[in-house]
Amino acid sequence: MKLDYQKKQLRFNLIFGTIWLGYFFFKLFYNNTMHWLDYGWAVIAISYLSMYFYQKKYGYVTISNNELTLNGPFGKKINLDKVYQIKKFAGDYILVTPKKKVSINGALLSKNQLNILESELKKLKTEWL
Repeated sequence: MKLDYQKKQLRFNLIFGTIWLGYFFFKLFYNNTMHWLDYGWAVIAISYLSMYFYQKKYGYVTISNNELTLNGPFGKKINLDKVYQIKKFAGDYILVTPKKKVSINGALLSKNQLNILESELKKLKTEWL
């Protein structure tokens, strides 16, 4: 099961990527001299747009085969069988195992996705704080 980012978060990356790309092309076509730093706008645009497409395709959290995965460049995996404690603090969910902690930012999920996550976590027989 894939839990997606809020549409607001996705739109933010798409809009800023488009703005920086437009600014780069404006500088490219309407400025007689391009400085090497001006190509940084293209790099910024590509990074925003690649974040948009990555987040759109993979989502924020994936739950499958009794394993929770936070998708991202430094994604984390946690085995749900080994979770012995779940803390809910300031809208975030912190899952604790003997070896690691994984924090899920609730603000990045929509209300519907947040309800699905909470129902999946309540299926676990763990201590809630």
